[in-house]
Amino acid sequence: MSALMRGGAWTARASIGIGFFAPTPLTEETEAAGLARLRITAPLKAERGRSASFDLTRVQGLLSVTATLFRYDVRDPAVVDRATYTLATVHAPTINHGAEVVGTLRRAPFSVTGTYTYVHSREGVGRDRGDVPLTPRHSAGLVGMSESEERGRIGLEAYVTGRQRLEDNPFRSQSAGYVLFGALVERRIGRVRLFINAEDLGGVRQTRWDPLLRPFEAADGRWTVDAWAPLDGRVINGGLRLSF
Repeated sequence: MSALMRGGAWTARASIGIGFFAPTPLTEETEAAGLARLRITAPLKAERGRSASFDLTRVQGLLSVTATLFRYDVRDPAVVDRATYTLATVHAPTINHGAEVVGTLRRAPFSVTGTYTYVHSREGVGRDRGDVPLTPRHSAGLVGMSESEERGRIGLEAYVTGRQRLEDNPFRSQSAGYVLFGALVERRIGRVRLFINAEDLGGVRQTRWDPLLRPFEAADGRWTVDAWAPLDGRVINGGLRLSF
């Protein structure tokens, strides 16, 4: 269910949703490690979800800004205990709430877009309750572009990822924050477009902090830790596009 309101340069939208999910052993953890060692000691319940969001957009001249508030609750979530590789229904809800802001400034041929996201996700029961693994509370991005239909385009980007809770990681319980930089250069010559794309120019790699290989086998049979940062490091590629 949603409602839309317009007034001048303002646009507001609110939505509410409910639903349920049939119990299943297919989760992110079991897709990575398989079902061979998975234990289910009690019947699973259906998950029941509720969601609500509200966003507000303002357009003022060359600038447009959208702010969004959201909350998602999952009752009776099916959660995998990585220490024992057991799938069970948790009777405390998984709750996700936060906010996102997106702003864009355009003045031909330039445009700049900035984003910021705050997410507070909690799961578990009692002392075991904590942030949902691999879900950073803070993340942000900045993308700048100069584009000409006749000559080509140049773009720069930067993304910030905050700390994340890690689960069943023998080296650390919380990841480090990191920043990624990238660039794109494209030149048009007649029907041909030549481009060079560079990702992770800073060479950020998870192995700069810790090894990927675990010192001992996990309960689910895996010998590697979860990926919480880029694994490839700096990547540069180029090519051409031909228009007919």
